[in-house]
Amino acid sequence: MAMSPAKITTEQEDQLFRLLRQLEIAPEASQRVTAQAIGISLGRLNALLRSTADAGFIKVSDRDGPDKRQRFSYEITLKGAAEKTRLTDQFLTRKFAEYDALHAELTGTTSGLEPFKHRTKLMQNNLAPIPELYVSYDSAEKLKLEATELTSHDLTPRQICDLELLMNGGFNPLKGFLTEEDYDGVVENMRLADGTLWPMPITLDVSEEFAASLELGQDIALRDQEGVILGTMTVTDRWEPNKSVEAEKVFGADDDAHPAVNYLHNTAGKIYLGGPVTGIQQPVHYDFRARRDTPNEKRAYFRKMGWRKVVAFQTRNPLHRAHQELTFRAAKEAQANLLIHPVVGLTKPGDVDHFTRVRCYEAVLDKYPQSTTTMSLLNLAMRMAGPREAVWHGLIRANHGCTHFIVGRDHAGPGSNSQGEDFYGPYDAQELYRANQSEIGCEMVDFKHMVWVSERAQYEAMDEIEDKDDVTILNISGTELRRRLAEGLEIPEWFSFPEVVKELRRTKPPRAKQGFTVFFTGFSGSGKSTIANALMVKLMEMGGRPVTLLDGDIVRKNLSSELGFSKEHRDLNIRRIGYVASEITKNGGIAICAPIAPYATTRRAVREDIEAFGAFVEVHVATSIEECEKRDRKGLYKLAREGKIKEFTGISDPYDVPENPELSVETTNVDVDNCAHQVLLKLESMGLIAAT
Repeated sequence: MAMSPAKITTEQEDQLFRLLRQLEIAPEASQRVTAQAIGISLGRLNALLRSTADAGFIKVSDRDGPDKRQRFSYEITLKGAAEKTRLTDQFLTRKFAEYDALHAELTGTTSGLEPFKHRTKLMQNNLAPIPELYVSYDSAEKLKLEATELTSHDLTPRQICDLELLMNGGFNPLKGFLTEEDYDGVVENMRLADGTLWPMPITLDVSEEFAASLELGQDIALRDQEGVILGTMTVTDRWEPNKSVEAEKVFGADDDAHPAVNYLHNTAGKIYLGGPVTGIQQPVHYDFRARRDTPNEKRAYFRKMGWRKVVAFQTRNPLHRAHQELTFRAAKEAQANLLIHPVVGLTKPGDVDHFTRVRCYEAVLDKYPQSTTTMSLLNLAMRMAGPREAVWHGLIRANHGCTHFIVGRDHAGPGSNSQGEDFYGPYDAQELYRANQSEIGCEMVDFKHMVWVSERAQYEAMDEIEDKDDVTILNISGTELRRRLAEGLEIPEWFSFPEVVKELRRTKPPRAKQGFTVFFTGFSGSGKSTIANALMVKLMEMGGRPVTLLDGDIVRKNLSSELGFSKEHRDLNIRRIGYVASEITKNGGIAICAPIAPYATTRRAVREDIEAFGAFVEVHVATSIEECEKRDRKGLYKLAREGKIKEFTGISDPYDVPENPELSVETTNVDVDNCAHQVLLKLESMGLIAAT
């Protein structure tokens, strides 16, 4: 039997599917038993086994034993496991269509289980199981051993999130990372090559070096950052994408102010790989394990509870009273039960960490009626893609069995672009979602802007208040909440729950008690180290928090002695400094860094790492290159001018002048004490130190 998809018949595909399924169940059964199990003759089975082995779907081994009828054992290969997954979907699709035709003949109505052309496969029934990419336990154990001989790729945190949702069906109907054809369709018009609605590129980005080591058709092992195998992938596609086009089409602008665009250009690998995935085991989560549910586990819960309608609430922020009122109204409007479904994967840099947020959610969960509300955590790596992200979130919630989804104002918006304007309009997400709602399979519930009306002591939707001029309307923005937390100011009880405020204050104490980083940047000889030393002494004199100086030369000697001065090595050196500073900041200390740090992209990455735990204060020591050359204590500029030092910042290598540093100081004709005092005044104005 030829295995070419162009030549294979439906009957042959069914036989191959049944054979692979039977060999997975009973790999050492006799050929007679296998033939009877799948309903074909022994002669036909032998031909089928030969063609299946020739196609690389199974391995055949001799087997010793007393029963001569059981001379062979069969093992499904990685390629065979991927083929079995594909055939399973085709088999189910065909059988559902046959069932629907029979249902229509008997009753005159459709069953509601017909797989539509566009994406809503099985979504008309939110309780039916959806396909996963995992193999059975026994097959997984075999594949783990087989995978030890495969080339391995260590996944990034974002790729781990993507792989988990691929394997557990959260990204259904995807069967792996997008092929180039599917990627082009998604980028251009939000559709896979077969026309199915899908708005977000799910790609495996890798380095040029790793991509060049692979051949098309090769299987690779996908491992987490500790080397644990999670799945395998057959590499069917390899290409270099036009990332500027991807940024424009998917995120609306090729602007590095967008966190996903910045990731695309400055973090993601240059080459994309595509191909089907075979799931071996899900990533291990040690936190909130009872709250983490796969789509099928959530569907099973809804079946058990008898929930026919479920409205999902997406959030990456703590819940306050306005959110509670909003979710109550949404559930009432949809006449549905409520799933609070917060994202605990990667969100926007600077967001409250998910540990704190989940504690906040759990603290207020008893404010909801238990019989109609549940909470589950979603390990999703958000892209902050606004309108496309809203459609993506809806598809994911439909896979989890939800029938309704709350879409917010400026849903998943990343904030302002480089011109200070919002990336997306306030209702763009709702409009795009509404236009594709029938294919998403999850009905939209509009997010209402809830405000506190003092005279009536209750939350009301802003656009429903008819007597706006006669009542006192109160609201606290996210920016204002962060300011109040940072300065230790009161947060009124009408705005949030005391339990939530308590958790937030535990994680985000007043700024004067938080750790922070002062990051000096400037040319060699600009005076960074001198000012940093003076600042360190002044802060130690004040006391209250430990102070650590991470000077460029000291770090080079003790932390990065093996590194050279290429761009790659200089970036790595700065990232190491940033990592140490983030740990100091996280633990309540003060880190003072004084490297040259010539590249804006690397400084931004360090800022994002540190701002997850505390303030990042960039100080540009703006001494001119001419003045630095005059000082040239070490004679470095002279050697650079003579060409004896390659890639020297300011001479033969560029320096990206900070565009918006927290402070800029000039050291020409200004004494060190004055410069250090300027930094102290800035720290004081930011609330990081008490007034001196």
